[in-house]
Amino acid sequence: MRTIIEKVNKNELNTEIIKEAGRILKEGGLVAFPTETVYGLGADALNEDAARKIYAAKGRPSDNPLIIHITNMDALGKITRNVSEKAKKVAQHYWPGPLTMIFDKSEIVPYGTTGGLDTVAVRMPVHDVAKEVIDAGGGYIAAPSANTSGRPSPTTAQHVAEDMDGRIDMIVDGGAVDIGVESTILDMTVDPPMILRPGAVTKEMLEELIGEIDVDRTLIQPDSKKVPKAPGMKYRHYAPKAELTIVEGNIDQVVCEINRLTDEKQKEGYKVGIIGTRETVGRYLYGDVKCIGTREDEATIAGNLYGILREFDDDKVDFIYSESFATDGIGSAIMNRLLKAAGHHVIRI
Repeated sequence: MRTIIEKVNKNELNTEIIKEAGRILKEGGLVAFPTETVYGLGADALNEDAARKIYAAKGRPSDNPLIIHITNMDALGKITRNVSEKAKKVAQHYWPGPLTMIFDKSEIVPYGTTGGLDTVAVRMPVHDVAKEVIDAGGGYIAAPSANTSGRPSPTTAQHVAEDMDGRIDMIVDGGAVDIGVESTILDMTVDPPMILRPGAVTKEMLEELIGEIDVDRTLIQPDSKKVPKAPGMKYRHYAPKAELTIVEGNIDQVVCEINRLTDEKQKEGYKVGIIGTRETVGRYLYGDVKCIGTREDEATIAGNLYGILREFDDDKVDFIYSESFATDGIGSAIMNRLLKAAGHHVIRI
């Protein structure tokens, strides 16, 4: 298969490119496109055969649910049942945006899209290119991250091409994404609602709006054998090719320990990567040191995370050591992704 790559400017959209993307989607093909979080791999969510193509292209387990992307509240009623007043209130505040909600699905949504579940995950992105592609494709587009399953999610079209060239019909290149980690997933089929995946819309933000919010405790535990209600809950994700270890503790001790580990590995002949911050990168004595951002603005860390993991793949490092980060606000999303990428391999000092 030849993958077409077309560049677009969200401030001056090429309608012909959008129409072509829509045609491919309506005919059951696959199109990757940018959202504000990461690039998504889109297919017609109501076409079970198209959904199967997503699983095949990604090498994704078939019981890992897909998120349906829509562009307006009227579309929600067609694919869901029992939308609560709390859910409507959350949607009024955070849609469009980096938030996915889980509802009971309607009969029109195939089980091939929901991973066999009676619930459906729905999101309304804010990215202009995403909205145009979704509408052109029929208004209901299933779109997990556009990467090989288990690999770091793509934040640029180049990342998509690295994993998907020759596997999908089209990549719509809308430039680098804004946020860099996937949407928050909020299960609205339980009371109180439960966060199944942290993201840019935080627990604190949601509680301020609708009151008590639970957090699935398995988010920071090794993978369970439970059937996943949301993408990413059951399987290892975001992983670089090298073995990743998180070093947790007092930052001065963390820097010393990473220096020690790196020196040890290099003496054994290995190539080592280090994930540091603007505050610490100058303190590392060895290895391939990369700055992920500043602790003063953790959004910079979220935005750079997947790109840096992919850079280490390009650099062909054997081991990666990363500092740990705070677990409040968007830090919860950062640590969730890092722990998944590391297979929960943590050294605590």
